[in-house]
Amino acid sequence: METILVVDDEKNYLLVMANLLSEEGYETLTAENGQDALEIIQENELNLVLTDMKMPVMDGIELLSRVHRLEPELPVIVMTAYGTVEKAVQAMKIGAFDYITKPFQNEELMLTIRKALEMQRLVRENRELTRELNERHSFGNIIGKNQAMRDVFRLVEKVADTQANVLIGGESGTGKELIARAIHQGSRRRHQSFISINCAALPETLLESELFGHEKGAFTGAVAMRKGRFELSDGGTLFLDEIGDLPLALQSKLLRVIQERAFERVGGTRTIKVDVRLVTASNRNLKREVAERRFREDLLYRMDVVHIHLPPLRERKDDLPLLVGHFLKLYGPQSGKPNMTVSPEAMRLIYAHAWPGNVRELENAIERATILCPGEVIRPEDLPEDLHHSQPPTPLAETEPFADLDRFVPLDVPLNEALETIEKKMIERALEITGHVQAHAAERLGIKKNLMQYKLKKYGLN
Repeated sequence: METILVVDDEKNYLLVMANLLSEEGYETLTAENGQDALEIIQENELNLVLTDMKMPVMDGIELLSRVHRLEPELPVIVMTAYGTVEKAVQAMKIGAFDYITKPFQNEELMLTIRKALEMQRLVRENRELTRELNERHSFGNIIGKNQAMRDVFRLVEKVADTQANVLIGGESGTGKELIARAIHQGSRRRHQSFISINCAALPETLLESELFGHEKGAFTGAVAMRKGRFELSDGGTLFLDEIGDLPLALQSKLLRVIQERAFERVGGTRTIKVDVRLVTASNRNLKREVAERRFREDLLYRMDVVHIHLPPLRERKDDLPLLVGHFLKLYGPQSGKPNMTVSPEAMRLIYAHAWPGNVRELENAIERATILCPGEVIRPEDLPEDLHHSQPPTPLAETEPFADLDRFVPLDVPLNEALETIEKKMIERALEITGHVQAHAAERLGIKKNLMQYKLKKYGLN
């Protein structure tokens, strides 16, 4: 039930208004002067203030000003006599929702009240949604204590409030869009739009229209002008996921937008200027795509001003307990099981699995388990079948290049040459599985970054 405060120095008028509003289903509080009204506002959660304009000691204008200092989002409707309409207009200028002239029809008053309450509800919902979004896309929602993830967090904090374009690399399911949203929320653009589009999800003809919009009649089915994602994100952030799938023809158009901050809609001739922060992501090795002429090198340089690499889940197994706990808290209550845990046997299966789908696959597995588990302890049989056939992952040193050494190291060469060959192969392998991010490759090999740079130079791997 909404609560309305009525302020008027005429007691009889307060009684009439209280009865009228009660009959309409509102809880009503009354005050005979502005000072009493301010005390009521501080002590109660109100939805609306309905005040007379002409009152002794504190008039409606002063009360309105002080209400807005106390509760900026609380709507105020001013009641005024015909001869003081100028005062009512002044009240509107300093923030009153509306004014109504005495004497008024009850229907007119109720309509104005309903409009004010609707506005107040929308403001509160928007504030709550903003708070929820800020929590959802803050670092608090990106789970990880692994050193590589802490490095990611530090880099995001440094780059968020700049204008630099960011390229996020990593396998599917590692949380690239979460990082993109965290960058947006940490920037001065946080109050503007965050727009995302998956470049791999649409054919080239539709993708161009989605990015740049189209004019009416530009092609069959274009029955009206439509703005594209660049226009919709003007002033904010545009996230292009799977940018490696962008066709070459569109790559040149994207390059122009980045360089000139301008484009034309499909079928149009008018140049449209935009101010957009570009964040892109790809699960491909874009340098390899450039070498194989599937991606423009100049576009890569424009996008990859700052590179953020997200490690796959198999390389951050120490984060598994945190992630599992997070998903249990998220999905357990939805299944009516708020205190869910995982048995040691089930946890061993979770550790042994390679998680090719990364965090997204883990989330799916835990959500499924919370639904299928008959109790509040997840057992091995509650987990997906794939996990039952997993083998514990072998460390880098036990996989290539140590497997089948005689394939690439002749047994008759001196030992120091053989060791150098093995070392080079291990560095190449570490670079490959970390997306050629030197710091992460060095960490995986257990060496310091400056030693890694020396080895790269020594073996000509720069």
